[in-house]
Amino acid sequence: MKSHLPDRYDPETVEPKWNQIWDEKKTFAPDTSRKETFSIVIPPPNVTGNLHIGHALNHTIQDIIIRIERKKGKNVVWVPGMDHAGIATQVVVERELAKEGKSRTDFTREEFIEKVWEWKKHSGGMISKQQRLLGESVDWSKERFTFDEGLSKAVIKVFRTLFDEGLIYRGERIINWCPVTKTAISDIEVEYKEKQGKLYHIKYPKSEFKSKDPKTLNQGEYIVVATTRPETMFGDVAVCAHPDDKRYTNLKDKFVFLPIAEKEIPVLFDSFVDQEFGSGLVKITPAHDPNDYEAGQRLKLTPINIMNLDGTLNEFTGKYNGLDRFEARKRVVEELESKGYIEKIETHVHSVGHNQRGGAVIEPLLSTQWFVKIESLAKPAIEVVKSGKVQFQPKMWEKTYFEWMENIRDWCISRQLWWGHRIPAYYAPNGDMVVAESLEEAISLFEKKGISVTKDTIKQDEDVLDTWFSSGLWPFSVFGWPEKTEELKQYYPTSVLVTGFDIIFFWVARMIMNGLKFMGDVPFQKVLIHGLVRDKDGKKFSKSLGNVVDPLDMMSKYGTDSFRFFLAAVLPEGKDILFDESRLDGYRSFCNKIWNSSRFIFMNLPEDFSPIEPNLDSLEDTDLWILHEFDQMLGRYEKAYSGYLFFEMANAIYDFVWGSFCDWYLELTKARVYGNVTPESAEKARQVLVSVLKKSLGLLHPFMPFITEEIHFLLESKELAKTEFPKAYGVSETSPAVVRMELVREIITKIRNMRAELGVKPEKKCKVILKCSNKELKVMMERESKSILQLSKAESLEFLDSYELKNTDSVGAFSIGEIILPLEGIFDFEKEKQRLEKEKKQIQSEMEKLENKINNPSFLEKAKPDVVEKEREKYNTWKEKLESTVRALEKIGQSI
Repeated sequence: MKSHLPDRYDPETVEPKWNQIWDEKKTFAPDTSRKETFSIVIPPPNVTGNLHIGHALNHTIQDIIIRIERKKGKNVVWVPGMDHAGIATQVVVERELAKEGKSRTDFTREEFIEKVWEWKKHSGGMISKQQRLLGESVDWSKERFTFDEGLSKAVIKVFRTLFDEGLIYRGERIINWCPVTKTAISDIEVEYKEKQGKLYHIKYPKSEFKSKDPKTLNQGEYIVVATTRPETMFGDVAVCAHPDDKRYTNLKDKFVFLPIAEKEIPVLFDSFVDQEFGSGLVKITPAHDPNDYEAGQRLKLTPINIMNLDGTLNEFTGKYNGLDRFEARKRVVEELESKGYIEKIETHVHSVGHNQRGGAVIEPLLSTQWFVKIESLAKPAIEVVKSGKVQFQPKMWEKTYFEWMENIRDWCISRQLWWGHRIPAYYAPNGDMVVAESLEEAISLFEKKGISVTKDTIKQDEDVLDTWFSSGLWPFSVFGWPEKTEELKQYYPTSVLVTGFDIIFFWVARMIMNGLKFMGDVPFQKVLIHGLVRDKDGKKFSKSLGNVVDPLDMMSKYGTDSFRFFLAAVLPEGKDILFDESRLDGYRSFCNKIWNSSRFIFMNLPEDFSPIEPNLDSLEDTDLWILHEFDQMLGRYEKAYSGYLFFEMANAIYDFVWGSFCDWYLELTKARVYGNVTPESAEKARQVLVSVLKKSLGLLHPFMPFITEEIHFLLESKELAKTEFPKAYGVSETSPAVVRMELVREIITKIRNMRAELGVKPEKKCKVILKCSNKELKVMMERESKSILQLSKAESLEFLDSYELKNTDSVGAFSIGEIILPLEGIFDFEKEKQRLEKEKKQIQSEMEKLENKINNPSFLEKAKPDVVEKEREKYNTWKEKLESTVRALEKIGQSI
């Protein structure tokens, strides 16, 4: 065996090559000959989307898990797919039509949907191509789309079943309405932003004073109601106080006059009112506020909807009819002020809901929609988490899940779009309705009811289903449900779900409810929740802030393996990642270290080299030591994996490969592989080098699939992705060889530290004296003297039982003796002392600045906690440098 690695690693060549090989060989297809199964379904990204930093993190985590479980001998399937993304996709296609001067309404519904499919064929689904670039080991033949025929069939089946059981109904409730896209949207599609607005304190005259001029009203003749949306006052049906608020007990059974709307409304009492906010009185506008709607239901009030679907006011607002809501607000306030109904206007910061798709301000609106009665579905979904059948990791996210599930409200599932799963409700000309799985079945159902309809007279509901309705079926619909397929039997329930905390409510919870309802089992056993990726200052990525990171740019600049390893290595459990691009350069260096070390090994293998498993009984101390180090690392790696602690796994393999293997063992064995010892010793070193390299590549592979696959294939001519998970060598930490080598490492490290503290430059070779009476150590040190001399940059090595110290000697202790470095003639103590004194003053100056800063109350009050923490970290770093400098000065002082 004689393979060659190029001088440098070139990701641009290696990555596309292996993506093509994996595709052609169907490397990631499930191996059904294996008994134990392991399955993951990818949270389906939107068909309109591109790979963003959150996807990159989420998919890298999944790929690490999948590649490990495949190596552990399981029948693994990782199912990719995309969500049809109703609103987002329709917006994109309508935007494209607008470029041609056309709109959706220029086409029939069927024609428009054809255009969406055409867009998907040519432009949609870009993200799946980008997933390949990330190196995801999915079975692409199983790629699914929530609008595929089979998945659509599942959606209609579920709707029909829930409707027949009375769990789906059509009714009037408050929903999130987007006046721009003119559709209801889900809670998750509402982004709340802190906005500076106004709080308007409006006078509502008591009924007996309504005839008085508002400008002459005295306190006590009116009540004050504070609102941020005065334009909605036309929909007020009552004013409400808290039952315990003694300020307003005299208003029981009384009425107040609604300004400019020219009507009386009652004063009522309900415990939802916050006595501390504003005047302690709230206007009840049931058609335009969810809390008001609930209160209105309890108080048996009739809602008044004062808004059109495009965000303009309607006929209930009189002269404001047809005005945009924000223009109407301005004019309503002007009229209220001119007539004396405004007591005061305050600047007020409050949370305002915006549509994530386009940014329009959301309007809470009473609307007739389709809903799921969710409470009976939620109860068993709560129990499976409480019992541990579904486990959240970290466990703290269970609290979030329970809080939402135990206070769950009926789910609005209808959307006023053309792109999506159309609601399977059919209407006869007389208004009668049936729910059916097809038009033909609907006609049959009408006939059974004695109603005559035809394909031309029957009308299907215009609305489509919320995208989350179909994605909530994902863990079983992708495997062919409602058909009883072999895949469904094999891979459901799935093994683990990897997702962000932001969709626990809207996706995770719904999958659990649907899985229990339609499969009789949970959809997954574990829910692994990861944090968000933020910029290095802890801010969310945002186009407006200009801090967005494109994963493809990072992959192109640093290589995909470096990027993936970075994401895993900096991922703390349950916390957010701070993205610091400077760290990527370090992981690119790690790739180069792996490549160059592998290249060195390859270059020193003879033509006829044949790898065999090392025989522990015949190995030298350094060989046994590195095998023991591997075993220790493997234990850390597997323990971390059992808890999905990817950063600990990454750090374990990083420390071993860079430190123990490359910096120590490879250096320790160079003399052997160069042929400066016996052929037998050289052969043992080569076998161990190759064996440990192969196993290390196996553990690196889930994190760095491309570079590891390339190196391994040149070693063994077979795909690393399909090799088994590495096993331990079984070298005990009490092995005499390991103990001896740890002592050698201790001595070399101590010599290096002594030189570094004194500032002895690497090119300055000095003598080393080991003062020790241990005869066994002397024999071992003599055997390892070449390695010690080489790695400690020493000129010579002496072993002495006793030694008379000189002032110019530097002395350090190791576990069973002393190390002496005679520095006379090679080191200028006075010059070094001057340098260190200068350095000490500079460090103290920096520390003083930082100390003043972190002890400044004004800074501590204004700065964010993470900024304060960074300044403290800087101070501690300088403090460590000062301590090191002082130690060096003390040593020099002893020598002068």
